[in-house]
Amino acid sequence: MSDAIRRATAETFILECEINGQNAALDVAPAERLLSVLRDGLGLTGTKRSCEIGRCGACMVLIDGQPVNSCLTMAYQCAGKKITTIEGLSSENGLNAVQKSFLEEGGYQCGYCTPGMVVTVTALLRENPRPTAEDIEEALSGNICRCTGYAGILRSVRKAMEASGEGGATA
Repeated sequence: MSDAIRRATAETFILECEINGQNAALDVAPAERLLSVLRDGLGLTGTKRSCEIGRCGACMVLIDGQPVNSCLTMAYQCAGKKITTIEGLSSENGLNAVQKSFLEEGGYQCGYCTPGMVVTVTALLRENPRPTAEDIEEALSGNICRCTGYAGILRSVRKAMEASGEGGATA
């Protein structure tokens, strides 16, 4: 029996990927979602469990630099990928510009949506350091905040845009 067939019929498989800059080899079930691997398996609870149908953005992570709902992503789809959670955005130098701007500009209220918002805005500013209002609205369209009314979030994005010129969103 070939290795591919054995893996397909086994109760678990070894997921090899990079999570927050660290190589990982994780024993996971074929039907396990990335959200469960991160939260339940690795204790990375910054990635929030909420709607579980890809509508709220609370579970947003970066996969190879792109924002993705981890509740809709099967673990096997992450083989060989680079996954970054909210915990992986900061560095030894501290918070990145987006994280700092959310703190300084009140881009959160209860904070539940904040990790997903920060992940999404970080990806946006890495790809487009000077997004238009429409670009920002489009990028955040997959993230729902039920508390802030978005004014603080938009202030935070603008402040992060200013800071990104000084080494901002990639730190």
